[in-house]
Amino acid sequence: MSRNADIIDLLAGIEPGSPLAALRDARAQAREHAQRSFEALLEPTEPGSFPVGERYAVASFTAALHQDEPAAAFYRDLLEDEQPDLVPVITKAAETARGTGPYGNYREPGLADESEPGPAWTADAETAAALGDRLAAALAHTHLLVFRPRESSPAALQALADAGWNADDVVRLSQLVAFLSFQLRTATALRVLQAANSEGAIR
Repeated sequence: MSRNADIIDLLAGIEPGSPLAALRDARAQAREHAQRSFEALLEPTEPGSFPVGERYAVASFTAALHQDEPAAAFYRDLLEDEQPDLVPVITKAAETARGTGPYGNYREPGLADESEPGPAWTADAETAAALGDRLAAALAHTHLLVFRPRESSPAALQALADAGWNADDVVRLSQLVAFLSFQLRTATALRVLQAANSEGAIR
């Protein structure tokens, strides 16, 4: 992958010079910010205590939870280049963690009637042993943010701390999952427009 490749264009299958490329060019600042966010969160020059392999693992898991096959394949390839031993583990974990959301229970009394029960996910013993405590906790937190954001709590953050995540990396992990959700939804929407374009809907 070229360091300069626009990842959303890549995930959406947008060709240079196409109507959708022109559409994205019309919002050049938004395009640039999204690309810079990818580089800062997925491929920082100094990843520090949140290594790139872990970032790709979280990204691969998140894309699979969203059931976005182009993105899942993209991040799976990146993970395979960085930590190939994690690919089958993440793939299996995602298969057991998939669902439909968001759901969960609101803590606020005024919103209690809008609560919708749904399963929490944590790695089973075999998966946790393969991932290690730190990454297993990160994937459980990722599942929380994707499917059960209304159940975010100090206890959820403490679970990350107990697994070895420092405060800065907890913030980066949450930022990464939030960015990926934006990126994948944007790419999906662009694919829908791409399909419409093939039928002559975009001029």
